[in-house]
Amino acid sequence: MHGMAYRKAKNHLMNLVMLACTLAVLIPLGLIFFHILKMGVSSLSLDFFTQIPKPTGEAGGGMANGMLGSLIMIGGASLIGLPIGILGAIYLAEFGGSKVSTVIRFGADVLSGTPSIITGMVAYTLLVVPMKGFSGLAGSVALALIMIPIVLRTTEEQLKMVPGSLREASLALGVPFWRTSLKVTLRSAMSGVLTGILLAVARVSGETAPLLFTALGNQFWSRDISQPMAALPLQIFSFAIAPYEDWHKLAWAGALVLVTVMFVLSLTARFFGRSRHSG
Repeated sequence: MHGMAYRKAKNHLMNLVMLACTLAVLIPLGLIFFHILKMGVSSLSLDFFTQIPKPTGEAGGGMANGMLGSLIMIGGASLIGLPIGILGAIYLAEFGGSKVSTVIRFGADVLSGTPSIITGMVAYTLLVVPMKGFSGLAGSVALALIMIPIVLRTTEEQLKMVPGSLREASLALGVPFWRTSLKVTLRSAMSGVLTGILLAVARVSGETAPLLFTALGNQFWSRDISQPMAALPLQIFSFAIAPYEDWHKLAWAGALVLVTVMFVLSLTARFFGRSRHSG
């Protein structure tokens, strides 16, 4: 009886410790979100989503150019990074025992742990200096370098979960190996692949440091990817450090929009991950 009472007390204690750790994570997150909500919701309006920033001293304006620029650069980064990450993951899943696979996997792990500001400096050296100017293209490349290792590693893990019998059945029917990898293996793991893609997009959506070295920012509309381009994180940073109260309000509103977008992307990724687990 004494041993049973001790085990029950120990179990309750560990449950309390885990609850305390969970609250230690959730409470700061909740405080941050509600503070951003309180500071930014009053500045949200239709103008915020349709207009560019007004000159200093004029009320109103918005960050529509920054949101458009972010969409363009994230789209460009996806066009560059997603094919590389997914095809690289297929190679690692199918030929994971080779020395080349070991090098690729190690390089992806190192790249995923590299500070984003270093990625921006690399993109600056490779693109901004030769092109003799900042551009949205350089920003897209910098974001793609951040996306590639995330997509590659998450997709590889999902592909490894596909039963080998599916590959064998497809190959036994005479389907070429490359078509089996794309049409059978990849399609079977698609929900998990989408999870990795959404996590990568959520990660790069809030990146500021790489864009400071590449896209630079723009106070006006800019749809030309070869020119300096606005981005929502860049505008939040610039407006937050400015000495003008109107810009501070816009920065809080931009932060609220950015956090909301990342929250929705994370929830969507979790939904796809849970669907994959249930399947």
